[in-house]
Amino acid sequence: MKRLLINGIGGQMGNALVKAVADSDHGFTIAGGVDPFCDAALPFPVFASAAEIDIPVDVVIDFSVPKATEEILAFCLEKHVPAVICTTALPDTLLDAIRAASEEIPIFRSGNMSLGVNLMCILLKQARQTLGDGFDIEIVETHHNRKKDAPSGTALMLAEALCEADGTEHAYVFGRSEKDRRREPGEIGFHSIRGGTIVGQHEVRFLGRDEEISIRHEAYSKQVFAVGALRAAQFLLTKQNGLYSMEDLVSALLH
Repeated sequence: MKRLLINGIGGQMGNALVKAVADSDHGFTIAGGVDPFCDAALPFPVFASAAEIDIPVDVVIDFSVPKATEEILAFCLEKHVPAVICTTALPDTLLDAIRAASEEIPIFRSGNMSLGVNLMCILLKQARQTLGDGFDIEIVETHHNRKKDAPSGTALMLAEALCEADGTEHAYVFGRSEKDRRREPGEIGFHSIRGGTIVGQHEVRFLGRDEEISIRHEAYSKQVFAVGALRAAQFLLTKQNGLYSMEDLVSALLH
């Protein structure tokens, strides 16, 4: 059994990961967690910070906040431990640090750990390449009322996939209120809805002349992200140093 450390174990995704490990046969046992605010009684040690970790670890899964991600990245570099980084809204400086760290340890990073969402990225690239410039693109994402960032990291990830498909940096437009102008060619529009307990809905609409194509994904529980993270950790343990994504995992599954 591989020893897993969960960074951010006191959060909703930390709880989902604990359940996913108990319910799955991915070959992991939880060695410990990191969270300064976790007060739950758990059958393994929980450290207030990465600097306090004093147990052997085979792989880390990080569902936390940018500051905690930065700290766990330093731990992984020092101990040469592979890391699955699932935290979103990371600043450019931290993204650069992750890329640099991937030259010394295997790192897996994705804005969304659902296999379905990442398959959606592949489908979006195919759609964009097939449809060309004759279709306008709008992204609509819906999440629960406690989500802070907008647009979601997943919505931005979907837009990045579309840009990669044709090698073009499209202009991002976030909402269209108070904009007294027509839609410009090449824009990608973002629309964020927050309410209730919705886990996550993402829809990309290709709007052409007299027709529309929509590609949509909906998550019904956070367990899909936890299971995806475990599969990513399992995948990462077989890899050399480098930066990997869910697209690499989905492509490996498809082939």
